[in-house]
Amino acid sequence: MSGVAGPIHQNCMSSECWRKLIGSPGGNQYRHGENQSPHREHHTLVGSLSMGVIFLCSPIVSVFTDLYGCRKTAIAGATVAFIGLFCCSFVTSLGPLYFTYGIVFACGCSFSYQPSLVILGHYFKKRLGLVNGIVTAGSSVFTISLPFLLRVVLEKIGLFNTFRVMSIFMFLLILAGCTYKPLIPSQPKTKVQKQGRCMFLRRFFNLKIWKFRGYRIWAFGIPAALYGYFVPYVHLMEHVKERFGPDVNKEILLLCIGITSGVGRLIFGRVADYIPGVNKVYLQVSSFFVIGLMSMMVPLCNVFGGLIAVCLLMGLFDGCFICIMAPIAFELVGPENVSQAIGFLLGLMSLPMTVGPPIAGFLRDRLGSYDVAFYLAGIPPIIGGAVLCFIPWVHHRNIRKKQAEEGEAKEKINELSDKC
Repeated sequence: MSGVAGPIHQNCMSSECWRKLIGSPGGNQYRHGENQSPHREHHTLVGSLSMGVIFLCSPIVSVFTDLYGCRKTAIAGATVAFIGLFCCSFVTSLGPLYFTYGIVFACGCSFSYQPSLVILGHYFKKRLGLVNGIVTAGSSVFTISLPFLLRVVLEKIGLFNTFRVMSIFMFLLILAGCTYKPLIPSQPKTKVQKQGRCMFLRRFFNLKIWKFRGYRIWAFGIPAALYGYFVPYVHLMEHVKERFGPDVNKEILLLCIGITSGVGRLIFGRVADYIPGVNKVYLQVSSFFVIGLMSMMVPLCNVFGGLIAVCLLMGLFDGCFICIMAPIAFELVGPENVSQAIGFLLGLMSLPMTVGPPIAGFLRDRLGSYDVAFYLAGIPPIIGGAVLCFIPWVHHRNIRKKQAEEGEAKEKINELSDKC
């Protein structure tokens, strides 16, 4: 059950689920204040804020994971997420949702999500890519089914009771967290002689991960790519409605993305196990290039069938990007440092994930269409993918340099022993 946390909270917070909730008849009070409808950037800000907060909290979550372990961190996070989502059922205006859904619920999800990535490395080494693919494929199942389930539930019991039903999923995370049993012992804290800020930083934060040059490039390239990465996932449904009319079956696009994303996670997770070392990064490079190109192709699709083909490819390589995140972190910094390596990376991802979709909504309101937003959204993933290409070269160069230094040290030792 270690992979339950990621799939459940990712899809309870997905843009499509949020669109279903805010667009329901019971959500009128969220959409209209003083008989005025907020702009699209306001519509998407609550959902994108929640995703941003999840990643913003990740460095803190990694510290708690190192201090208290995966089990306690995940259970505490699931409890907070349950409280936040349940409180949403009593909110009658958009403003308080920024706190209950965008902050409280998101913080709880952050504390429950990251341990689900770290715990897999405690049990699997040789087939870590495949295991991550299987676990993350669970979110594709929810991506496919949850929006349709929400539609039925909203019609039957209304918006507020729907929030209460969704909070049951958060309760399942508490049970899932109880199954976590870490096998890799945490590193003992070394005594620090320095006082002040240095002592505090070294006590709680694993600064050693920043000594890995490959990780520094990775931690810059991934956030750079995400400024446009999630724009299609947030605004695609509205674009289809404007381009092809309200009667088109736009949910089929979500179905295509969900199915191929699950297939991609299984396929590329297995492929990653056959790619040695940090060369796994090239899979992420290919995923960014394809997703960037597909984002630019969305406005060019004047036939709905062409848009289906774009979504199939986008979902396939989205699965590739997601399933190999943890395996790459293990290769770059090692299993003893992976918790905070993932945490700091997710923290750096918070800004682009928060500002990207609202900027696209702002462009739509000013320009009258999503075309420019989708064109611009394709540029950051391509740039980020190009940056990641340097990681294997830098990593292998550092290994060769280290081996050369070790060889020189052995030669000096041998010379000294011969003289003696």
